[in-house]
Amino acid sequence: MSHIPRLRLKATRPRYGHLKKVVVNNADQTSLMDSALRESEAFYRQMVYIGTLLTRHGVPVVFDATANRRRYREHARQQISNFMEVYVECPMDICMVRDPKGIYRKAREGAADTVPGLQSAYEPPDHPDLIVDGSREMPETAAQRVLTKLAEKGYLHENLVA
Repeated sequence: MSHIPRLRLKATRPRYGHLKKVVVNNADQTSLMDSALRESEAFYRQMVYIGTLLTRHGVPVVFDATANRRRYREHARQQISNFMEVYVECPMDICMVRDPKGIYRKAREGAADTVPGLQSAYEPPDHPDLIVDGSREMPETAAQRVLTKLAEKGYLHENLVA
């Protein structure tokens, strides 16, 4: 896989901070809106925009992002013509053990309020192009399956897969 040209854009944004909640009263209903949700929406829209620009110029793009709402992924699918969704299915307890950034630890300590799968809902995809079993598959095997699927869909030259 090292012979596939690639560029890694690392996006950092304020994540998992304390929510700023606004209470809105409408006759019989009170709703809460939080800035974390708006930040996430803006972040994923920006990712899709950059991905759209890059793919229009022939640059393959892989988003390594939780995108915990289906609508974020559907927006990407609508905007990016050669879109493929890979769902890495992994039990929460394994995610917590493999926590390189300490996000789940921060959530347990109360320092993170919007961790997908804990305080914030995660909506699994309805029809992913590929499902990877994060609890059983070795990363190298999963990566090879992703490359094979990309080639099957015509998004990657088959000679780059082997």
